[in-house]
Amino acid sequence: MNQKVKDAIVAGKTFLGIELGSTRIKAVLINEDYTQAAGGSYGWENRLENGIWTYHLDEVWEGLRGSFQDLRGDVDKRYGIPLVRVGAIGISAMMHGYLAFDDEGGLLVPFRTWRNTCTEEAARVLSEQFHFNIPQRWSIAHLYQAILNGEGHVKDIAFFTTLAGYVHWKLTGEKVLGIGDASGMFPVDSGTKTYDAGMMRQFDALVRKAGLGLRLSGMLPKVLCAGESAGVLSAEGARLLDPGGSFPQGGIQAGIPLCPPEGDAGTGMAATNSVAARTGNVSAGTSIFAMAVLEKPLSGVYPEIDMVTTPCGKPVAMVHCNNCTSDLDAWLKLFNELLQSFGVYVEKTSLYDVLYRKALEGAAGGGGLLSYNYYGGEPVTALEEGRPLFVRKPDSDFTLANFMRVVLYSTMATLKIGMDILTEKEGIRLDRLLGHGGLFKTRGVGQRLLAAALDAPVAVMDSAGEGGAWGIALLAAYMDRKGAGETLEAFLSQRVFTGSLGETLRPDAEDRQGFTEYMERYKAGLAIERAAADFLS
Repeated sequence: MNQKVKDAIVAGKTFLGIELGSTRIKAVLINEDYTQAAGGSYGWENRLENGIWTYHLDEVWEGLRGSFQDLRGDVDKRYGIPLVRVGAIGISAMMHGYLAFDDEGGLLVPFRTWRNTCTEEAARVLSEQFHFNIPQRWSIAHLYQAILNGEGHVKDIAFFTTLAGYVHWKLTGEKVLGIGDASGMFPVDSGTKTYDAGMMRQFDALVRKAGLGLRLSGMLPKVLCAGESAGVLSAEGARLLDPGGSFPQGGIQAGIPLCPPEGDAGTGMAATNSVAARTGNVSAGTSIFAMAVLEKPLSGVYPEIDMVTTPCGKPVAMVHCNNCTSDLDAWLKLFNELLQSFGVYVEKTSLYDVLYRKALEGAAGGGGLLSYNYYGGEPVTALEEGRPLFVRKPDSDFTLANFMRVVLYSTMATLKIGMDILTEKEGIRLDRLLGHGGLFKTRGVGQRLLAAALDAPVAVMDSAGEGGAWGIALLAAYMDRKGAGETLEAFLSQRVFTGSLGETLRPDAEDRQGFTEYMERYKAGLAIERAAADFLS
């Protein structure tokens, strides 16, 4: 047991970060040197109901409590003490989506997550109106599509927000949002550090034409930058997070400060020290996205590129792909079922490690095999719906190694299409690219293949699998340093990442050539994926 960490927990000098990801809700407690002191998690899954990907709000609170109780149990096991107070708390979650409430705080329609691709008309109209790319998953696209659809709930909307904004609101009573998450609801102005005023006026004009009296300014959460105060944990919020507590000392104490709630893109930037110009990161889990902090605006508007911001408001080009590891996970679940049929039980981590490493034995080009990981629609390749698909010719080299390589290739193939726009058309150069998320947990595999895919050096830190929750814990800790006049860039570079950013792998020439060969096959085969979506309804 580390006595110094125990003393910090008792004194309330630790920081708590909770992130609601697509398949796990993770809680991380960090100590005064910003390393992890304890952790907890809770598994959950989205569901498809009436054609909409959603999570029920009671599941949100069950999961939050589950992850927090798992964390408290870890603290008790490691240090023999209850966790009743911390220095600050941060809440993060999947960006975008649509949570709309009436003036009494009632949810008007089921939560529509980022995964839905049902707002094509709204996204097109708004993009043309604003001369700014509005992706289908953005909150404003969901709102405007509901208006275009004539949905009855629209007239009753008093407030709409993201998942992180919703949880933060219920914990603190504050309707606020970190600027990074806010930039995925509605375009923001990096100069004013709030929503773009001109585009808001344009949207209000569109709404008036529809005969509605809504005003966007009163419906969106207030924008805050990293380090600003975002309220404190209320007594009601403490009961929501930790009802009654699991120790005689009771539950978590009210009055704890909270930092601005952020999206998973912003926490990924914090967790990889990618908030300064010419830095970037790739987050790879259920979805995969790359962030590049820009030195200057892009020369054009691209439907494949989102413009968002860092947690302190700097412009960021984002390539977001809806699909990443879901199909990969499904295949590994199938292999595990086969093993269990023979009475062989293997830990999940070991199974993943063995099969990931098997991919490195495969042919660099994948032996002529082809895989599409599209569980949902994919705007980058203009597909409204997805169908997981594996294709081969009779003479393809169908081995386990080649199979695993192309299934892993499929997780990053669509990202490659978007990133080529930044590197080839816009000439964007990055000094470093860091990877985090579940795809990188098996050491050296996802990292090596991504380096080949993007033709760039890729670093992965030891915290790769828990980056988001750690990232929002860092943003909670930054509130103290912001008060002292320290920039977020200085805080991360000089206090958190004082040592190595992790092992860096440079592109292997054979892998790079093999991935190029695979991408030629992948782009040509997109017609097969479109046909599958058309005929497998």
